[in-house]
Amino acid sequence: MSGDLSRRQFLAGVSLLPLASAAAPGALAKALASTSEHYAFFTPAQAATVREATARLIPGPQDDPLEAGHPGAREANVVRYIDTLLGAFRVPAGQPPRIHAGGPFSNRDGARKNDMATFVPLTRVRLDAWRTRIDQLQRTYRDGVRLLDRLAPGGDFAAASPDEQDQVLMSSEAAGFRTVLFTHAIEGTYCIPEYGGNAGLSGWREIKYPGDRQPRGYTAAQVERSEGPDPVVAQGAAARMLAQFAAIAPHVAAHRRRG
Repeated sequence: MSGDLSRRQFLAGVSLLPLASAAAPGALAKALASTSEHYAFFTPAQAATVREATARLIPGPQDDPLEAGHPGAREANVVRYIDTLLGAFRVPAGQPPRIHAGGPFSNRDGARKNDMATFVPLTRVRLDAWRTRIDQLQRTYRDGVRLLDRLAPGGDFAAASPDEQDQVLMSSEAAGFRTVLFTHAIEGTYCIPEYGGNAGLSGWREIKYPGDRQPRGYTAAQVERSEGPDPVVAQGAAARMLAQFAAIAPHVAAHRRRG
């Protein structure tokens, strides 16, 4: 993104999504946020492509000099969030799929245990619906990763230069998959850590969201002052990005399963 307005400023300014609960990861969250090369769904090569693609959409300090000091999708380990979603049914026998984290509280603000680390069993109807949805998303990612690699110089998106990656992502041919990636990059950056993203609470810290405060809760004054950063004026590439976000916002709100 050119000019003095970074993608990070843009994303903070438009407020993105309503945020949900959580703050310091428990044992399950730490496992899900692992930076190891073991994945529930992705191969290491697929994970590398998704990691680099989402880092171009929400860049951090390793991806754009303007983002120095501001974590992005890479730092939030968005690829682990997406892999957890796509591998939601790849759990030991007898365990519920990793679709809906439990509650009412995490152990991040005084509760004795992290209820959110235990996932909720689904009814038969919801189970069937989620299996269908996950199957479709798995196909989308298999096809999308192949597409990005095919469009990249040398057939390897992850090895391409940042400018080459941007050209691939902004191509008309990649528009559909880019929308899916952008949606999941936002979710993975700001989700509760039990879903695999927001590693080290980097997303929340960046937007100064204090996380879940249950069972203590928030005071009335804290709620009244919770508007977040003031919006910035988007120009050029940021304006185009804002138009894209506006187009997918209804999709994000309708299909957001986490947080």
